[in-house]
Amino acid sequence: MTKVSELYDRDFFLWTQEQATALRAVKDSNLPLDWDNLAEEIESLGKSDRRELRSQIRRIMRHLLKLEISPALDPRGGWCSTIADSRSEIEDVLHDSPSLRREVDRMIAEELNTAAKFAAADLRQHSEQADAVWARLEKGGFTAEQVLGDWFPEASG
Repeated sequence: MTKVSELYDRDFFLWTQEQATALRAVKDSNLPLDWDNLAEEIESLGKSDRRELRSQIRRIMRHLLKLEISPALDPRGGWCSTIADSRSEIEDVLHDSPSLRREVDRMIAEELNTAAKFAAADLRQHSEQADAVWARLEKGGFTAEQVLGDWFPEASG
C-alpha cells in the first residue's frame, strides 16, 4: 500500500484536500480530464465531513442549553438521546477524518449563537423562558469535552 492510499484510510478529510491540491498542480498535463471539476468534487467529499461535524456540534449545544435551562421533565430523555446520537455521529466523522478534530473548538465557538437561537425558539414554543438562554451564554460557552464527551448538565429549577 502506498503512502497516499494509507492516508486515505487514516484521514479521509486530509486525503481529499491533498488529492484536490495534487490534481490542480498537474492539470496542465496532456491527460484528457476535467481537472478543475475533478479536484473540486474530491475536495467537496471532505467538506461534507466538515459540514456533518458542524451540524452535529450545533445540535448537541442546542439540546445541552435546553437541558440546562428547561425545568420540564418529559422531553429530557429525548434531548439526551439526541445528544448521544450526535456524539456517536461525531465519533464516526472524527474516526474517518481525524484532522477535523483540530477544528472542533472553532466550530463550537462559531455555532454557539445559532444553537442558542434554536434552543430559545424551542423553549418559546413551550412557553418557557427563552431569555434564560442568553443569560446562560453570558456565563460562557461549552468546552469541547462538554460537547463531545459524556457530560450532561444538571436539571434546571
